[in-house]
Amino acid sequence: MRARWAVTLLLLAVLALTASAARLDLDDDDDSGVLDELLAIDEEAVRRAQSMVLALDNDNARRAVEDHAELLLLGYAPWCERSAQLMPRFAEAAAALRAMGSAVAFAKLDGERYPKAAAAVGVKGFPTVLLFVNGTEHAYHGLHTKDAIVTWVRKKTGVPIIRLQSKDSAEEFLKKDMTFVIGLFKNFEGADHEEFVKAATTDNEVQFVETSDTSVAKVLFPGITSEEKFVGLVKSEPEKFEKFDGKFEEKEILRFVELNKFPLITVFTELNSGKVYSSPIELQVFTFAEAYDFEDLESMVEEIARAFKTKIMFIYVDTAEENLAKPFLTLYGLESEKKPTVTAFDTSNGAKYLMEADINANNLREFCLSLLDGTLPPYHKSEPLPQEKGLIEKVVGRTFDSSVLESHQNVFLEVHTPWCVDCEAISKNVEKLAKHFSGSDNLKFARIDASVNEHPKLKVNNYPTLFLYLAEDKSNPIKLSKKSSVKDMAKLIKEKLQIPDVETVAAPDNVKDEL
Repeated sequence: MRARWAVTLLLLAVLALTASAARLDLDDDDDSGVLDELLAIDEEAVRRAQSMVLALDNDNARRAVEDHAELLLLGYAPWCERSAQLMPRFAEAAAALRAMGSAVAFAKLDGERYPKAAAAVGVKGFPTVLLFVNGTEHAYHGLHTKDAIVTWVRKKTGVPIIRLQSKDSAEEFLKKDMTFVIGLFKNFEGADHEEFVKAATTDNEVQFVETSDTSVAKVLFPGITSEEKFVGLVKSEPEKFEKFDGKFEEKEILRFVELNKFPLITVFTELNSGKVYSSPIELQVFTFAEAYDFEDLESMVEEIARAFKTKIMFIYVDTAEENLAKPFLTLYGLESEKKPTVTAFDTSNGAKYLMEADINANNLREFCLSLLDGTLPPYHKSEPLPQEKGLIEKVVGRTFDSSVLESHQNVFLEVHTPWCVDCEAISKNVEKLAKHFSGSDNLKFARIDASVNEHPKLKVNNYPTLFLYLAEDKSNPIKLSKKSSVKDMAKLIKEKLQIPDVETVAAPDNVKDEL
């Protein structure tokens, strides 16, 4: 890792090329062999070059931002694993930008060693990549890959489009194996081209490429039929080519890119999680499985994904990656599940769904069709049906309707969780109330564990929560304060249920009322 970073420092020092124009024309100079040649420089030269690289500290950090019109900064910590993973990608991006002729300066800052400097330049966590353009800060939130960083920096510094004018340059560009938008425009002029440029400038993630030569365009997108104008998206996956058929307007081009830039099946990672969550495709189907199990399912899932392209996003999560899979599976109470599982989310309203049928093409297709047309019932966690009823009835997600909402009785409901600090004390007081009112035929006491049970009509954020559901109006439960004493709660129950001559409940001798 250290040697690779040192080589990169040398690249930053010796690649003193001139700044590029608003569009980079790869036909002007062929830099394909520059980096390979520089990597062969001996270690002594590397050590000499290290002193020429910007290493920021408490004394020079703010000044570096002010002195450079364009500065790309990596804030890191030596102990941070993600910093270690990003550092070589950042170095590769910096070297690539210099090779392209970018005027951007590059710097690094150990935020743990220099916390004052980190605070001064806006490094609030690790790793952080910031681009300063004339002092204005731009935070990078994209993928931690060389190409993604390069594309973002170039767009932020006024180079939104790469122009290719020969077949050789187009073939060389294809070797980058990246997702890009191709535009074919005669003479690079007209209202349609202007909208293409606007879209390229607005989008911060996907590289835009343009040409005026149809033969060059066909190298990049073989299916081009138009000789005048064309826009398409090229991806490095089996479903490689997507043709734009909309109006040549900035917002339409951007939406086309957003809907089509992901592969048929997106492999969920910590690095792309933000992009998945923010995708404009609000219906998302997740397959949870270990890698060897998913191998048997992948081609089937891919075929279904193809049928619902741009309407449903398909995502694979490797359950061996517990930090990724467990938070999702916990939402369904399936954190200990070992076999492959298919779930779905509607990010527009937070609804979640579980495919309980066997995973096969027919069942998955029906699941997706129901999700798309809105007929798929949302999934709510529930414990198994309780076998016995005690003084306080145990309610689970599946019995909430029958035990609470549809019951002819008034229901006093305690909503609790195992990890709630106050729940144990409140439960003891609810038990006192239940014993006191045990002779009442029109009142029952119930309890539900909200950590493993859900219901669409039970919306609780704080625990414990106490409700009194009156028999004549179950849709508007009365919320009781958990700070109320046992006596006060008994008094409220008496008033609301109009129970005559009920004695108030007293705490046992020598026991202080905990509420």
